[in-house]
Amino acid sequence: MVLLATAHLADDVNQSFIPALLPLLIDRWHISHATAGTLVLCQAISSSVVQPGIGHLADRRAMPWLIPLGLFLAGSGVAALGVLPTLPLLFLAALVSGIGVAAFHPEAARFANYVAGAKKASGMRWFTVGGNLGFAIGPAFATATIAVWGLAGTLAAVVPVTAMAVVALIELPRLSTFAPVRAKKRVTDGSDDWTSFGKLSGFVIVRSMAYLGLVAFIPIYVVEVLHGSPAVGGLTDTAFLLAGAAGTIAGGPIADRVGRKPVLLWSTGLTVIMVAVLVALTRNGAPLPLAIGILIPTGFVLVASQASFVVLGQEYLPNRVGLASGVTLGLAVSLGGGLSPVLGAIADHFGVPWTLLTISALALVATLVALTLPAETRRTTRPSEAVAPT
Repeated sequence: MVLLATAHLADDVNQSFIPALLPLLIDRWHISHATAGTLVLCQAISSSVVQPGIGHLADRRAMPWLIPLGLFLAGSGVAALGVLPTLPLLFLAALVSGIGVAAFHPEAARFANYVAGAKKASGMRWFTVGGNLGFAIGPAFATATIAVWGLAGTLAAVVPVTAMAVVALIELPRLSTFAPVRAKKRVTDGSDDWTSFGKLSGFVIVRSMAYLGLVAFIPIYVVEVLHGSPAVGGLTDTAFLLAGAAGTIAGGPIADRVGRKPVLLWSTGLTVIMVAVLVALTRNGAPLPLAIGILIPTGFVLVASQASFVVLGQEYLPNRVGLASGVTLGLAVSLGGGLSPVLGAIADHFGVPWTLLTISALALVATLVALTLPAETRRTTRPSEAVAPT
């Protein structure tokens, strides 16, 4: 699990690396903000759309080699952005990075499920928190390398992923021994619950709209409403993301103890209240420590559900763990970012506080969707899922 979580960290650094490059790329290539934003879109689309397809293929034939290959492609695409000679090649590099991210997640999440043992959410939390931390430190890593080496500092992005790819490649034979017997034989038993998985995917999409909306608009709220500096806004966003990582660590054992569905409910339900309270207390200006004191626990409770919904998706589709992982970790999350332009329009017309209230309403919708999920029964490891001897 340490191997997989660290690999997840190295992989997801690349998902938040590109936004930090945009100001320099705009200056170097004299491109518009829309064109620069398209680089981020290329990476996101190639990752989210391809990921379920790769998961489906991995369900039909084991492809653990996608873990090191995905790592290398994710970092190589980002590394090339600072040194490529033409603009079309930049877009190609962003696409390659996204494909690498897509290749990594389904198989890595499948094996994280295997090595988690009987307490799935407790084990999966370490895999998901690796991604949380990678996403949180990506901009800082990019800023540091560019400060030292300029735009060519993007080449440093290939170092952590190459190191992890080599380690993962060496460890693949041992990692493969954790695959259950039924997975090795590709046995299916018709127990996939597509209806519940569809509801869960709806929950993940709406919850991601709220989460990504907060990530995007917390810095703006700090600057425009609370009159803080852009640096303080960025630090507040980082604190929010790190609190989410801590929430993931805490949420896994709670889900194994009380169930996945209750964690989903209290995670988004508390977010509704906390975001509304934040706006009510600070919309007319307030001391920054008060706002930060609300935002940090908000990040903690909202992200605490991540391990739960990944594991729950795998449990709804036990014969298609790769596909379930591809949707919950990729497609559904990326679709959640599709509402960002609408949230921006609300901020333009009515003000940033109304955007945050809209995010609170989205968390309420996610809570209502979670209520429609079936009641859970006590989980036991099936005989067919016994771990193959090492």
